[in-house]
Formats: sequence, structure tokens, C-alpha cells
Amino acid sequence: MAPTALPLVFDAPRRGMPATHLADLDADQRRAAVVELGLPAFRADQLARQYYGRLQADAEKMTDLPASVREKVGAALFPTLLSPVKHVACDGGDTRKTLWRAGDGTLLESVLMRYPDRATLCISSQAGCGMACPFCATGQGGLQRNLSTAEIVDQVRSAAADLRDGVVEGGEGRLSNVVFMGMGEPLANYKRVVAAVKRIVSPAPEGLGLSQRSVTVSTVGLAPAIRKLADEGLTVTLAVSLHCPDDELRDTLVPVNNRWSIAEVLDAARYYADTTGRRVSIEYALIRDVNDQPWRADLLAKKLKKALGALVHVNLIPLNPTPGSEWDASPKPVEEEFVRRVRAGGVSCTVRDTRGQEIAAACGQLAAEN
Repeated sequence: MAPTALPLVFDAPRRGMPATHLADLDADQRRAAVVELGLPAFRADQLARQYYGRLQADAEKMTDLPASVREKVGAALFPTLLSPVKHVACDGGDTRKTLWRAGDGTLLESVLMRYPDRATLCISSQAGCGMACPFCATGQGGLQRNLSTAEIVDQVRSAAADLRDGVVEGGEGRLSNVVFMGMGEPLANYKRVVAAVKRIVSPAPEGLGLSQRSVTVSTVGLAPAIRKLADEGLTVTLAVSLHCPDDELRDTLVPVNNRWSIAEVLDAARYYADTTGRRVSIEYALIRDVNDQPWRADLLAKKLKKALGALVHVNLIPLNPTPGSEWDASPKPVEEEFVRRVRAGGVSCTVRDTRGQEIAAACGQLAAEN
């Protein structure tokens, strides 16, 4: 397979982006926006507390605002960003996938997964994806556009509100974890993703107040952006979608490898681990007869041990095949042997819990169907 052309920048131009929302603004920008509306500056803090603290995105329901200004504030700072097209659930209601439509008609997805000890939301950072990994439904659809900071944050606010209010199956709960593993390559929308992460982890009224250690940012391996992220002063988990240990195969499975080799990606991951003190997660989608050979398990363990030492964990992912795809998940015995060999090589390795196969939970499937 010929290498796919890739963008030369991490942050694509602002094309077709939605109107500015409160969640796009930092504290100084919020105050300036409120003053521009002819309101006293203290209203900026009130609005932020409503959105981030009370999870309220409808200005008409913000009762600490004078009724006479709610419509004006709503139009200026709380435009409707995402409207749910459908919710589909499975796993006894523990998994709910939402298809969203943005104001320009763009479709994107998020997945809420409830576990006995946590609730995790998988969010999108782009509509589509430009990385062109052939086994990924989103990658095959191409990139439509970047999501705005507020479009990213509002996926989280909405899920947190639904859990708090008990409108999802299983009753009331609390959102505890966020993973940037939905549609898109997060580090290709760098500025907005970092801004969104800061909104997600900052305490109210600056943000939603999740623990940094409960937020995971994934990447297929944009090595310079990994290093840049390491210097942001954040301690979120970095997940690198490696998917194979040899450059020859990875050039095909993850075309960005033609720009940054495995060695360069792992070197950047080591810099991230050393800078933040956080263990790096290596994502590895196990594909039948493609990357599941025992010798690849051995090579994976050898390279990770050398590059990252104890600061690494392999998250093995049984492939969620898409309709009509030539790719399929590896048989269970093959998966178990792969795990055994990685562990024997001195690297921590577990298999990710599979969720949502009957509701097209692989990223991009639901949007493609619609």
C-alpha cells in the first residue's frame, strides 16, 4: 500500500468552525466578552460557574442572570454546538454511543461507558480523521474538519450532566474519566485539544474539575507534538497507538510512520514519561494474521523495554471489525499467547475490555451509517 500524504502541520486552518462559545474562552476573554455585551465583569464568573459547575448550557435557565439579558447572553456566548441525532445503548445499558450533529451538519461521536468503579467518556477531537489507518472506520472516511475547543468540551459537559441527572441507564452517577480516543487525531488539532484538556481538568469556575490522571490523550505518533505536549505542564496520560513493532508493517497500518518512525515515536514517548513522571500507554489493536505473530510480541516487548523501561504499559485491543472490512480480530488463543510473550519480555500488558460491538462502537461506524 502506498504511503498516504499527510498534513505538514499539527493544527489545520480554522475552516467551517462554529460560533464562539463560552468554553472557547479563557478567564480574561470571558470578562472581555461580558463587558462587550454591556454587563458587569462579575457576570463572567457567574456564567462560568453555571456552565462548568452546574453543567448548564442554556442561558434561559441561568436564574442568577437577570431575565432581561438571558436571551442576549445565550445568543452571544451559548450557541447550540451539538445536537444529538441518536443514542444507542448495549451491554445492559452500560455503554451508550451518541451521534452528534454540529451546526454545519458535521457528524461526530462520543461513547459513554459505565463500569462498577468508574464512568468513562470517549470523545472526538475532529470530525473524521486524516491519518488514513486502513483498519479504522474513521480513517477511511477522511477528515472533515477540526472540532472547536467548545465542541470538544461540550461532549464532556453533556455526558457529566446526563450522569448526574440519571438520564442514562443505570441511574445517577459521576463522570470520572475522559479519553481522547474517538474520531480524529487529537495532536493534529493541537491548540484546541490542549485548551479543551485545560477546561476539563481545571476546577470550577475555570473548568469541569476532573483529575488530570483521569484524562488520556491518544496519538498515532506525531512525535514533535508529543514533545510539545510534554512541556505543557500537564500530567494527563499519553496513549500511543503503535499497533506493530516494525517499521515495514507500520508504514502500511499507520501511514504517519512514514514521517516519524517507531524509534522517533518511542523516543518522544520517553521524553513525555521523563518530563511528566507518567507511564505511557501503548495501544495495540490485534489484527488476525497481520500483527499478531509471536515474534512481533517479542519484538514489541524488547523495543518498549529498551525505550521506556518500567514507564510503559501495553493496552491490547481486540479489533472491532467494521462491516465489509478485510480486517478481523485475532483468535483468543493467539491473543493470550501475545499477552504472555509481552509480559515475559518484562512489559506490563493487559487486554482492553470490549464494549459496544453490536452498536457499531468502533470510531466512525455510526457516522458512516448516517
